[in-house]
Amino acid sequence: MLVPRSAPLRAFVLAMTLLAVVCAPQGSVWAAAVAADPVDELRREADKAREDLEKATKEWESRKKELAESQAKLRDTLKELGKAETELDRIRGPLARLANTMYQTPSVGGSMVIFSAQGSESALRVAADLTHIANGQEALIRRADELQRRYQQLATTAQELQSRNAVEQTRLQQQIQALKQRSAELTAQLTAMLDKLEVSRERRLLLECPKDLVADARKYPNGLIPAKYLCDLPQRGEQLRADAARGFYKLNAAYKKHFGRDICVTDSYRSLADQQRVYYQRPGYAAVPGRSNHGLGTALDLCGGVQISGSAQFNWMEANSRRYGWFHPSWAYSNPFEPWHWEYGSG
Repeated sequence: MLVPRSAPLRAFVLAMTLLAVVCAPQGSVWAAAVAADPVDELRREADKAREDLEKATKEWESRKKELAESQAKLRDTLKELGKAETELDRIRGPLARLANTMYQTPSVGGSMVIFSAQGSESALRVAADLTHIANGQEALIRRADELQRRYQQLATTAQELQSRNAVEQTRLQQQIQALKQRSAELTAQLTAMLDKLEVSRERRLLLECPKDLVADARKYPNGLIPAKYLCDLPQRGEQLRADAARGFYKLNAAYKKHFGRDICVTDSYRSLADQQRVYYQRPGYAAVPGRSNHGLGTALDLCGGVQISGSAQFNWMEANSRRYGWFHPSWAYSNPFEPWHWEYGSG
């Protein structure tokens, strides 16, 4: 069984499937009427909105990934910015001392000292020391300049990334919100239109109970079928296997048309634990746990007159139930006598 990808899409799938059934062409005259039906136009709008929502969702996922990558780049940039700032702080002291020394100490003549009257070995050594110091000072200034430029570049990049990411995130959120709102509006319009068309409860139930659930239900042992593979009946709290439920919807509609009320149901699908409880409460009447048709989701216990053999309700069920796949088994006429018990299938 397919699971819709989101709540808005789930609403669209159900509403639009209902419309497809309501608007199904039944001959050329009906087809012409459908073409001019405003519901058909609304259905096309809903279809387009759903496609837009799916497309926007994919774009959102893609952009969200790009945004995450951009945020990672921002974090790396800020980390590099911190490193550059730390190194700048480290060399600010030497730079300050260098600037102070150059301000307070006039030039000693640089390399020209070797041509002075003291052109001795000592003078050469002093010149070499001065050259070494000058080279170190130049490297320090050059490194400071590089760090300053790097710091400015990183700061600019970080600011641009922060601004762009914030704008992109806001824009995407607004886009998705607008599409979700449009989706909700169209779903409400579709639902209102369907109510006006008086789509029958039977049809709604059929759409919510796909036939392919039968194969899933049959994979599980008697009395251990998960609820998600069973279908709800009009009677609150009652469930059956999909094929039995679909037959019962139609049977119930015919019964209601004749008697003016739904079929009264006292029991439908039974879990293994429920069957064991009934087995001990009604020895000789209930099937052994794990052997009951109730555990397969293909049996009902009825009331409202059907449980009385020979009543109008019982006789109507006998005369009409088989056309919907339901029957009163032969054993239930005598051994044991259970006029309330009805089963789905061949029998």
